[in-house]
Amino acid sequence: MKIEWIKAPIGRRNFLKGATALGAASALPMGWANRVMAADDGVLRVRSYSDLRSLDPAYSGGAFDEEMHACIYNKLIQFKPGDEWGWQLDAASMIEQVDPTHIKFALRDDIGFTNGFGPMTAEDVKYSFERIIDEEIDSTNKPDMGSLSHVEVTGEREGTIVLNEAFAPLWSIALPYITGNIISKAAAEAEGGKIGTDPVAESGPYLRDSWNPKEKTVLKRNPDWKGDTPAWDTIEIYPIDDENTAEIAFEAGEIDFTRVSLGAVERYREEVPNGGTLIEKPSLYYVWLGMNLDHPKLQNPKLRQAIQHAVDVPTILEAAYFSAAEPSTGIIAPGLAGNRAAGLVPPEANLEKAAALLAESGETNVTLTLDILNKNTYSAMAQVIQAMLAQIGVTVEINVLESGAFWASGDNEDLQMVLNRYSMTPDPYYATSWFTSDQAGVWNWERFRNDEFDEIHVQASQETDQGKRAKMYQRAQDLMEESGAYRFITHEATPVVHSSRVVPALRPDGLPLLRYFGKGF
Repeated sequence: MKIEWIKAPIGRRNFLKGATALGAASALPMGWANRVMAADDGVLRVRSYSDLRSLDPAYSGGAFDEEMHACIYNKLIQFKPGDEWGWQLDAASMIEQVDPTHIKFALRDDIGFTNGFGPMTAEDVKYSFERIIDEEIDSTNKPDMGSLSHVEVTGEREGTIVLNEAFAPLWSIALPYITGNIISKAAAEAEGGKIGTDPVAESGPYLRDSWNPKEKTVLKRNPDWKGDTPAWDTIEIYPIDDENTAEIAFEAGEIDFTRVSLGAVERYREEVPNGGTLIEKPSLYYVWLGMNLDHPKLQNPKLRQAIQHAVDVPTILEAAYFSAAEPSTGIIAPGLAGNRAAGLVPPEANLEKAAALLAESGETNVTLTLDILNKNTYSAMAQVIQAMLAQIGVTVEINVLESGAFWASGDNEDLQMVLNRYSMTPDPYYATSWFTSDQAGVWNWERFRNDEFDEIHVQASQETDQGKRAKMYQRAQDLMEESGAYRFITHEATPVVHSSRVVPALRPDGLPLLRYFGKGF
């Protein structure tokens, strides 16, 4: 039987463009109605795409937690704002890699912890780093520390980081990102070795003043901070899942900074309301359709391959991203070692091939659930995928979840298909970290297990030749795609807007470094 390709309806696009202010306003945090932002009140108001999950670097949920961590804690080094990836000293007064497996450091002598927990010492660095790899702690961020062996304390504020093997991403992931945050050993031990949503002891330029779940987190300037004085007295962080809702809040003057939807880019290129500015940055995020290999309904490889070939990525990008994003070839973005020029499955659908693969699978009357985060973008993608798979006889039931329930899906054995989006750092190691066998059911929601992939993940992190690293990471993505568990969609882009009150400090991928934000007029 010949199947004709019929493009899935994209009427959802018009819905996204015409979302009413009334509907979006209902999703705003409580207490915002009719509030006029004061230009000189010393408060920076920003939007985060998710609510606070944990103030413990061992269990951070990702970039949205790190936005706060980087303000209330210190690292030996921090990412440097700008268009090129780099780092700058933070808690360290000196840091030097003396050989492939030893990094010496010295701490500043003017950083102390709050609540009477004393000055920051090398013992705090040792405790902070070693607990990430401690099996009893069972940190979800353990992969970030790579081949860390231990930290030798050589003085009150001096020490040496010791690696088991060379680890290239040390300088781009382990030290300047989540796992590099230094916490007070005494404070953490007083809490039984784990920190929740109360930081217990802080040391950075800001202190966590309050947290109202699903409403806002408030940071206040640390009066005891001896470093460069931050520009803002207070930072208010509002968790708003949906970009369209955030745009309405920005245009109403309720927030100073937010990422915006790709569908709004064309409009903001013409004019940003209230004298604001649009900044467009490349993105390291990656978006994909995943399939749980452990689920009984998805253990047939031919069925998974049929789904891969039935999904037309350009149509998804037109419907959900207004064609402002490009198809991806894997989990590693352009510009990073390991990005593939092309994937094994072309971005365009092949309905005939998909139907043939489904016939070979022997599967009939297939009905699958697709879990998505409750955001307009994912709803648009899901509806397109649903329409596409219907054309080969696969029924898709869309399961829309709020943020908390969605991000708990990793250990859900009943998960079948999922639309997912992960953040990245500027090293391919960070991408492959979450798809190793030991991450199955944690961040590896597809339960993809492959010994060769696991070996590549380790070996590539030790390789200093970027050409060789690139080939290894390209092979790793081939293995993911060959499993049939992944349909790669896009790396998106990072358009952000800010008010004229703000001089933003951004990473090269557009993510905010709030502690370095300046003031405008």
